[in-house]
Amino acid sequence: MHVNPYQTYRQTQVETVSPQQLVIMLYNGAIKFLKLAQSGLEENNIEKSHTNNIKAQDIIFELMSALDFSQGDVAGSLFQLYDYMRRRLVEANLKKEKESLTEVEAMLTELRDTWMQALGS
Repeated sequence: MHVNPYQTYRQTQVETVSPQQLVIMLYNGAIKFLKLAQSGLEENNIEKSHTNNIKAQDIIFELMSALDFSQGDVAGSLFQLYDYMRRRLVEANLKKEKESLTEVEAMLTELRDTWMQALGS
């Protein structure tokens, strides 16, 4: 059986980072997929746009399911924000429009940058 060294590296990276760093990695992944979804629309490649939009939705769903509501009001606020983003991405996918993708990308970028500042990265 052939082992892909890149996959091994990525798996090790995910398993050894702090939860806060993992959140930043998830934000980076979602932002990357949203950029790809936007370029798919620009190229009139609906499949590329759809596939990457779904990947971004999956990451947002993962962020939603990882929230710890016992930690106070922040988790509830983040849940509502993530839910809004998810709905905007579903809408973007149905209507094949870029504005919602751009809006969610900007929101995720701001959240990521805030996390990075908080961690001193």
